[in-house]
Amino acid sequence: MKFLSNLRNRLRTNLLKNNRGQGATEYILLLVVVVGLVMLFKKQIGETMSKKMGSLSTDMDNVTSDMSK
Repeated sequence: MKFLSNLRNRLRTNLLKNNRGQGATEYILLLVVVVGLVMLFKKQIGETMSKKMGSLSTDMDNVTSDMSK
């Protein structure tokens, strides 16, 4: 009976101290949240990226035209 009691106590402490799978689970949950947010705001993200890329293209054209003068 004492053996089972000791085994149970050791099992409890080892389970509480074991964090090996915790990091992977946190990364998976974080990835799920990020993918969910991207899917939720897909249209807004696309519009913003298009505007920024257009602005960047215009600015690069201005820089290259200034350099050729």
